[in-house]
Parts: sequence; C-alpha cells; structure tokens
Amino acid sequence: MIRIDGLVKRFGSFTAVDGVSFAVEAGEVLGFLGPNGAGKSTTMKMVTGYLTPTAGTASVCGHDVTRNPLAVKERLGYLPEGAPAYPDMTPEGFLRFIAAVRGVPHRDRKGLIASVADRVRLGGVMMQPIDTLSKGYKRRVGLAAAILHNPDVLIMDEPTDGLDPNQKHEVRTLITAMSRAKAIILSTHILEEVEAVCTRAIIVARGRIVADGTPASLRTRSRTYNAVTVRMRNVNASEARAALSNVSGVAEVEGAGAGVGSAGAGVGTSGAAVGTSGAADAVEFTCIPRRGSSILAEVHTMLRAKGWNADEVRLEPGRLDDVFREITTTPKEVRP
Repeated sequence: MIRIDGLVKRFGSFTAVDGVSFAVEAGEVLGFLGPNGAGKSTTMKMVTGYLTPTAGTASVCGHDVTRNPLAVKERLGYLPEGAPAYPDMTPEGFLRFIAAVRGVPHRDRKGLIASVADRVRLGGVMMQPIDTLSKGYKRRVGLAAAILHNPDVLIMDEPTDGLDPNQKHEVRTLITAMSRAKAIILSTHILEEVEAVCTRAIIVARGRIVADGTPASLRTRSRTYNAVTVRMRNVNASEARAALSNVSGVAEVEGAGAGVGSAGAGVGTSGAAVGTSGAADAVEFTCIPRRGSSILAEVHTMLRAKGWNADEVRLEPGRLDDVFREITTTPKEVRP
C-alpha cells in the first residue's frame, strides 16, 4: 500500500531525510516516531506529494508520488499538523467543499457528510464558523476531511493533538476500526498512543531509521524489560537491597528506604516506604536484569529462602519511552 525506497530530502546543505526505506501493508497502523527535527513530517510530506524528494522513490497503491501524483491523492487521506481549514466556513460547508473537490457525486454528499460527522462527533458544531471552534473540534474537522472519501491509505500527523482524554479514546477507536482495510501512518509524540493503536513502530533520528518493530518487540530493548519490582513490609531496607542485589542475573537494584511509614516519614521518588526508625514498614525495590534476562524465578527463590512475604512481586514489561530516549539521544548511530 505504501512503499518508500531510499528517500532523501535536502534543503541546501542540510539533509532532513537520509535514505529512509520501509513499506506499509493493508491492515497495518504504523507509528512514526522521532524527536523534533528528526524528519518525520518531511517524510510524510514527500509521501503525500507535498514535497518532491531529492532522491529515492515513494509509491502509494502502486502509483509513484512524483510520476502520478493525482492517482496518489485519490487514494490518500492526509491530516497534516495543525489541521488547516478555511476559518470563515462552517464544518458543514467545508466538508461540502471537500466532497466536491474529491468528486463525490452530488446526490451522495449529504449522507456521506452526515455519516463522517457522526463518526468524528462533529454533530453539535456543524453550523458554527470553524474559526470559533476549540482546537479539539478543529482537529476533528481535519480528520473528517481526511477520511471523507474513504481512502485506502491514511497519513496523520498528531491526530489527537488538542483532544481531551475522552476524545482521544474515540479517535483511537476510530483508527483501530478503519485499520482493518487501510494502511495507516500515524506520527505522534504520545508513546501511549503508539501502544494503544499501532501494530508497528518506526523510530527516526537525524533523518534515518534507528528502530523498526512492534511496540512489544521495541520494549524488549528497554533496560526495565523483565525487571522485577518487589514490595514488602517489616523488613530492613538495607538488608532487602543487599539480598536482591545478590540475586543471580540482577545488574542493579533501584529504590531507597525513603517513603511513608507509621512514624510519618515523607514520600520518596522511588515509591518505597519506611518508618523513621530504619526498620521498614514497607519497602519497594526494582531489580534491573542484565541484558533483559529472566530473574523472576530467582527473586521468588530468594524471598522464600529469607522467609519474606511480599505484598507484591511485579514483572515489568519494559518502557517504550526509555527505548525512545536511549536510541534518539545517543551520539552513535544505532541501526535496527
């Protein structure tokens, strides 16, 4: 549905996109991630035909974006950052205009606009000038315009920007429903959104792809993948830390004996909790494994050997934000 091969974009001496290649199939929702200035928006603008590549090729549904741009645009829905629209128009008038530009037969426009407005929850503001709408409603108008013609491919830049939590949930549900028959690229800074709706994620930095995989597979690169968090009461914090540190496969133990206890101690950043006497009312430590190795069984064995009853033993799944931060801030280039 989308195929990109060796895509390059230079602005003078600055290379914004440097040899990016990937493909997206029907049914995939690709999260396109990267820090500001990484080349995400530039890549998407080349795929939509808004920018001409310096080198490389991009195609949508088999049509080259530079050789057959109109065929690409017929099959493509695009929600750019900021969702630009004519501010003096109402959503009703704007969507009628979009339907006309898209060549929707006149007899079908009213029903189609009503259906799309209902899907993105625009019903209560359809007759208000767009300029008077909130940022969230303006975003919904842009989304309605992008999906009005039922495109095969959908490219969205920060689709939930400005939406409240309930609205974000509605848009994510809509994206998931649409993805069954479409190829979708979703650029976002919200990693929670990637985990909620994306079947795959690509991370770019300095114009190049530095990671490509499912959100679950990328989490395995986190230092907290397979980490074990233990919460216990009525044990000495220092003794507990030492015992956990000696478990086979544990590289590091995070947490400290600072928190809340019956003696009125404060809450520490680690989330651990102890009394001021030094004997912990509750302690919480996270054991970081060596290179993602499995340490859960060994931690359980140690707890039984010590006779400690844990309130909670939790296996950590890894954090996508840790992976994102590590591979986009390291000065050394990282390849998938």
